[in-house]
Amino acid sequence: MINLDETYHSYLDGSKKMRIDGAEEKVINYGWHCEDGDIKGHYVTTQNHKLYYNMNREFVRKESLRELQAIS
Repeated sequence: MINLDETYHSYLDGSKKMRIDGAEEKVINYGWHCEDGDIKGHYVTTQNHKLYYNMNREFVRKESLRELQAIS
């Protein structure tokens, strides 16, 4: 299993950023992504996006936080 803390913890203080569509964004949080009770991968939330990865660390999809907030 992927050690998310080992991979992403150093991003939380803002000194390291993720580059998304050419823009640098701070990482806000990260965690496991479950569907139907099974862990399918992990997510990383940045200032403007939520990124989903599968268990092989492959990018799956990106959601805009603005769109997610509009749905809530």
